[in-house]
Amino acid sequence: MRVIYNEQMADLASLLGEMAGLAGSAMDRATQALLQADLAAAESVIGEYDRIEDMIADAEERAFALLALQAPVAGDLRQVVSAIQIVQDVNRMVALALHVAKVARRRHPNHALPEAVNGYFAEMGRIAVHMGEGAREVLENRDPERAAQLNEDDEAMDDLHRHLFTLLMDREWKHGVAAAVDVTLLGRYYERFADHAVEIGRRVIFLVTGVLPPDPDSEA
Repeated sequence: MRVIYNEQMADLASLLGEMAGLAGSAMDRATQALLQADLAAAESVIGEYDRIEDMIADAEERAFALLALQAPVAGDLRQVVSAIQIVQDVNRMVALALHVAKVARRRHPNHALPEAVNGYFAEMGRIAVHMGEGAREVLENRDPERAAQLNEDDEAMDDLHRHLFTLLMDREWKHGVAAAVDVTLLGRYYERFADHAVEIGRRVIFLVTGVLPPDPDSEA
């Protein structure tokens, strides 16, 4: 039974890592759609969503089956509960990439963003993709040091988000209310994507060490 449990947990960890990688890839293409008014890129993200959702449902089912059938305790229970929570974080990351793609599609053939903020979103997209890849790495390797680095990446994302908000509040903003609403929502999508990657890192640290790091948002 122990061998079976270990194999099932390894398979689940691999699936979670694959899904985190797909979330990063989806945000990469969604950002391309946003910055280049690329309808094909937006549609590829939207079209892939159902497949990833099926993978998420499969991962959740596997985790609950382990909880119900293996009756884990102590460290094993920590692994299973953390896996269930990580599934939800990956789910939100995928959904946030989908939201970005839908904004790009809705504004097509026009660009969703004023040119003045393109640089912000190019960098926020780069950080988000990097964090998605980082989440994949820590899920597969369970490296607590790499997991902790996700919080540093998130600080860069938060800085960009604050600067973006300052720009929106500037009296020099001349791009209208609709553009301001889109920029506000999109900025929030990227910020939340990064937050969920950080949460995955916290869960992996908890898996390895048994100690859950403080929530950085609660300390702010």
